[in-house]
Amino acid sequence: MRKFYRSGSDEAQFDLTPATEKAIAWLAQLSERSFVGTESRLLTLFELLKRMSEGSDTDPARRIEELQKRRDAIDGDIARILDGDIPVLDDTALKDRFQQFTQLARELLTDFREVEYNFRRLDRNVREQIALWDGPKGALLDNIMGERDAINDSDQGRSFRAFWEFLMSSQRQEELTELLERVLALSPVTEMEPDPRLRRVHYDWLEAGEQTQRTVAQLSQQLRRFLDDRAWLENRRIMDILHATETRALALRDTQPTGSFTEIDLPGADIDLPIERPLHRPAIKPKIADIALEIGQDDSDPDSLYEQVVVDKTRLDRNIRQALQTRSQVSLRELVDTQPLEQGLAELVAYLQLGSESFRTVVDEQTRDSIHWQLRDADNGIVHRQAELPRVLFVR
Repeated sequence: MRKFYRSGSDEAQFDLTPATEKAIAWLAQLSERSFVGTESRLLTLFELLKRMSEGSDTDPARRIEELQKRRDAIDGDIARILDGDIPVLDDTALKDRFQQFTQLARELLTDFREVEYNFRRLDRNVREQIALWDGPKGALLDNIMGERDAINDSDQGRSFRAFWEFLMSSQRQEELTELLERVLALSPVTEMEPDPRLRRVHYDWLEAGEQTQRTVAQLSQQLRRFLDDRAWLENRRIMDILHATETRALALRDTQPTGSFTEIDLPGADIDLPIERPLHRPAIKPKIADIALEIGQDDSDPDSLYEQVVVDKTRLDRNIRQALQTRSQVSLRELVDTQPLEQGLAELVAYLQLGSESFRTVVDEQTRDSIHWQLRDADNGIVHRQAELPRVLFVR
């Protein structure tokens, strides 16, 4: 149940929430019904499909053809009535259609309450945000108006607006009243002992719609009050700052500061003399001489371009791991002694790179190690090389 107070009254009112109404409607469906009609619902489904198909058709020829068929059917009905053949619904058909009308009328009222509940929930969220908001007004308004537009632009909101415009027509209200009086006076409908409230069901729809509109109006009032309060607070803050400045100025009027307490740039104008501007310099146009190109002589050896050294780091990594399997640490010099360098300095640098990337290393700056290796020169002679560096230990 929802407890609320109507405008201008201090008496508490109670109303069912949409969830409670759905639960009660579900329980009502569990009870046995003496009469279950299916014809009217089948005709309603068929008519809905027909209207959707016609309403979505963009071909003018088919639309005109369908309207002509409808006109011919109406002309045929008029001719049969003029001939004395007036078809009427039997008692079963009347009961079937009235039962469907009763169900749809209740569901429609429930839908109104659900739309109202959505707007009321938005109004409650707006009140909470306004009470706790401490940021700029624009961000809050964007958030609130975005939620409101989302409800208005939803299928539920658009359907509600269309029905509300239809219901607000005085001609439609009079027509509904007249139709209800005529239908409720039929003997098959009277035998069903309908709910007396059905005579004013359209007024219940109107009241539920007005309640929804009042909820939307309350939301607008909350936004307007928020803007007014914010504007008043900002004006109050500005006035407080001005008042504090005036009070401070009056307090310092008799005790003027000594010395230089502020600086103001000396006004002046920048002077640009016309003769200071550089003269125009035409762009230099390159002269392209018509010279025949000759094939030059290249004395360099291109073999050096292909003498690229690729170090197999996988082999070096395996050497380090094998050495650390039997001992807790091994020096770089010991590795080179057991596995001589095959590619010289490049392989030595690769060992150092692996030590910084894949293994734990310790560098002893106090101890120096000499690492030797051999290479072959261009004449296939053996060349000895030596590098001296701090001791590097690979640690397991």
